[in-house]
Amino acid sequence: MQRNSRSRGRGGRRGAMKPRKKRISRLSENGIFFVDFRDTKLLVRYLTEQGKIVPRRTSGNTVQQQRQLSMAIKRARHLALLPFVSDIQR
Repeated sequence: MQRNSRSRGRGGRRGAMKPRKKRISRLSENGIFFVDFRDTKLLVRYLTEQGKIVPRRTSGNTVQQQRQLSMAIKRARHLALLPFVSDIQR
């Protein structure tokens, strides 16, 4: 009886996980414990060019910091301190 190698999850070295570089949060690095929605300079650093919020795995934030950051960005958008989308059109 032959085994089908494709039916057994990931085969071989293709699915091998590489160790990732440990990302350090810019918030904890600068000693910021509370993210304020009025601090637009800080919030803009966590937005992409299209206006999307940068994910936690990219920014290196902790879960609590990412929640604070996303709520602050959403509040700033609602009060028109930050744009919902960028002005650049393709």
